[in-house]
Parts: sequence; C-alpha cells; structure tokens
Amino acid sequence: MNDENDAPVAVIGLGLMGQALAGAFLKAGHPTTVWNRTTAKADRLVAAGARLAPTVGDALRADSVTIICLTDYQAVRELLAAADAELDGTTLINLTSGDSTQAREAARWAEQRGARYLDGAIMAIPSVIGTAEAVILHSGPQPDFAAHESTLDALGTVTYLGADHGLAALYDVAGLAMMWSVLNAWLQGTALLRTAGVDAATYAPFAQQIAAGVAGWLPGYAEQIDSGSYPAEVSALETDARAMAHLIEESEAVGVNAELPRLIKAMADRSIAAGHGGEQYPVLIEEFARPRNG
Repeated sequence: MNDENDAPVAVIGLGLMGQALAGAFLKAGHPTTVWNRTTAKADRLVAAGARLAPTVGDALRADSVTIICLTDYQAVRELLAAADAELDGTTLINLTSGDSTQAREAARWAEQRGARYLDGAIMAIPSVIGTAEAVILHSGPQPDFAAHESTLDALGTVTYLGADHGLAALYDVAGLAMMWSVLNAWLQGTALLRTAGVDAATYAPFAQQIAAGVAGWLPGYAEQIDSGSYPAEVSALETDARAMAHLIEESEAVGVNAELPRLIKAMADRSIAAGHGGEQYPVLIEEFARPRNG
C-alpha cells in the first residue's frame, strides 16, 4: 500500500459531489488535476491549488488514480469514448451512481481498454466528504484497491466489499431500501400520533428507541436467513399478521393512509398461505426474494 499522501489524483466531473471530492484530496495534500465540461466549476479548486486539465485525455495519466463522478454510467462511457482517451495503464475509480449491472459492464468496458477499474458508491452528502462520517464503498480487484487505499482515505471512511464490481452498487441500493423503510415507518407513526395532537418532535425520541431495538435483532435474524431455518423464538408470523391488521384498522379509523401497512400485511398473508405462519418474521425473505409482477 502506498503510504504517501502526495500521490497524484485526477477528478473528472465537478458537480457538487465532484467538487467536494477534489477539495478533500487537495486538503490532504494530493496534487489534484480536475476536468469538467463547464470549466468555470473548476475556478474555486484551481484557486485552491488544483490543476485544470484542458482535455479529458490530459486528466488521465498512468501514474495517477482518476476519480469519475458524473450523472450516470452512460455519461461516463460516452465521455471517455468521445474524448478518444487513452486508458491503457490507467486506474479508474468510478463513483458515479448506478446499478450493479452497469457497474459490471463498465468494468468490462474499461478493462478491455487496458484500464484497472474499481467501482464505488458514496454514502454521504457533499458537505461531509473528507470526514469520517463520509462512507465510501469500493468493489473490484483487491490489489487495485489496496494500491490506492491510502489515497482514498482522504475522502472519508473507505470500505472494500469484494472483487465483484457490482457489490458497491448493490450495497448502495440496499442501504437506500433500509433508509426509506425506516423513514416511511416513522412517517406512518407520526401521521397516526398527530391525529391525537402529538407532534413529530415528541414522537421522534420514542421512534429512535424502537428503531435501535429492532436494529439489534438483525444479527440473530441474519443467522436464521443464512441457515434457512426460522423457529418462532420471539413471535410467529401469524401473530405478527394480527398486529398488522390492527395497524391497518387504526390507520383507517383515524383517517391516515394505510397503503404501507396493507403492503406489509399482503406479503405476510402470502407467506402464511404458503405454510409459514408458525415461523418467525425473517421467513418473509422468501417473499422479498421472489419477483412479483403486477
């Protein structure tokens, strides 16, 4: 692993996130080259010491790592192809948002042109880039990650997930599923309590306690999923389904939208109909793992 903090880097794409990435490298002492289609977006970085590359090809150098942060994977490929950039010998780390299929396709495309390629996902907002709060996920060949880990540390808490280039994108969307599910559950409860005059600020600490308690169940539930055995150690799914019905009834009675609890119960009902009513809640993984049309 390179322990030097003066390894050269390049950042292609200077939206809010790209500017934050380049700024973090500069602050950590890395000679930083930047490129953006609209060159004015580089002004603040150039004033801070960055070098503005006149072309995409000029930004790509075999002796540095190149971070790409554009709108989507199509833009990445179109930009590199249109620029007729020489990729042989370069190291590309693509932090553009996309899905796992796009990540794997981008890796094949880059590697066919002689580049070393890592895919990544930024689990942070621009303002926290460069701090431990910024979690940056990476996937691809482990030696390529190890060679640049000390450089990437400038961005925040870097995490290597594995050789499959699609893992970072999958972890990204899995995290989003968790985030939106927690927030939607909190909003459902907040809407219910508001009908009794309880404001969101009053409910929030109680909701935090519930969320933290449920999070504590995850390792044990994970063991059940990985073993494929779901003994009802705490509660059977059919018991949970009765509580779901109560949530639906309460929502409807006080005039609150019941779409979310109805969806949850519909999945539980299907699992119970398939003979899993006496098993514990994680057995619903079978419903989540099964594609459903319509």
